[in-house]
Amino acid sequence: MSKQDNPADEQDQVVEQESVEQAEAEAEVEAMQEVTVESLQVELQAVLAQADSHKDEAIRAQAEMQNIRRRAELDVSKAHKFGQEKLITELLGLVDNLERAITASKAENATLENLLEGVEMSQTMLLEGLKKFNVEQLDPHGEPFNPELHEAMTAIPNPDMEPNTIMEVFQKGYTLNGRLMRPAMVVVSK
Repeated sequence: MSKQDNPADEQDQVVEQESVEQAEAEAEVEAMQEVTVESLQVELQAVLAQADSHKDEAIRAQAEMQNIRRRAELDVSKAHKFGQEKLITELLGLVDNLERAITASKAENATLENLLEGVEMSQTMLLEGLKKFNVEQLDPHGEPFNPELHEAMTAIPNPDMEPNTIMEVFQKGYTLNGRLMRPAMVVVSK
């Protein structure tokens, strides 16, 4: 008898063949699992490195925001402290002129005219300095009364003027950038 004629041998061969194929399949699965586990570990390491990089970027961005906030707070603080520096510089010139006027008034040959001239120059200098800072003087003499800009101290009958016309200004008013700082105190005609 030949090997082909024996059914038991054929079964052994088939079983053996199936065992070999199963072993090969298991080895292939194990190899794939190893490759998959290894590739997953490599991928995990890459993702962890990327997460660390993003975390570092977030920490840096947060630190930068804190630095910007701190710088802005310093700038605001300096603006509050030194915001009037230009105005004060203008006023210092006025103080100097007033000191000169006082010194000149104490001189032996001082006259009232010289003193008045110095005070008028100081006033002009002050008003010009205030204009640089958008401060406007309200001198409403002869204008119609406006309760938004003027404060009537009294009303006097005057047949020569139309009613509600400003006859006299007790105290001039001032605006800053168009906003009323102090109303003009006036006498109004009836």
